[in-house]
Amino acid sequence: MKKRRKSKTVVYQLKPDQQLTARQKREIQRLATMPEDQVDTSDIPELPPGAWKNAVRGKWYRPVKKAVSIRLDADVLAWLKAKGSGYQTRVNNLLRERMLKEVSR
Repeated sequence: MKKRRKSKTVVYQLKPDQQLTARQKREIQRLATMPEDQVDTSDIPELPPGAWKNAVRGKWYRPVKKAVSIRLDADVLAWLKAKGSGYQTRVNNLLRERMLKEVSR
């Protein structure tokens, strides 16, 4: 585990191939079973009542993109490209729309 210091904040990063120690597992289990009213939030400022009224979920979220090769019918590709640049984004949006429709069922 790598320990980084940024001012007084301590950040731990677990490498993908690194396992948690028995002590770390016990600490995570202890925290997971702790009742909400026992969690110390004294270092977190209280938000005013209207703080979330203009909040937008996922505004800054950018999914990880992965390059793939896909074979499309020529007429489908022509239709996508006819609407101008950004046809790959349109393909992604169409597939995402379909995926969300199926997942919500």
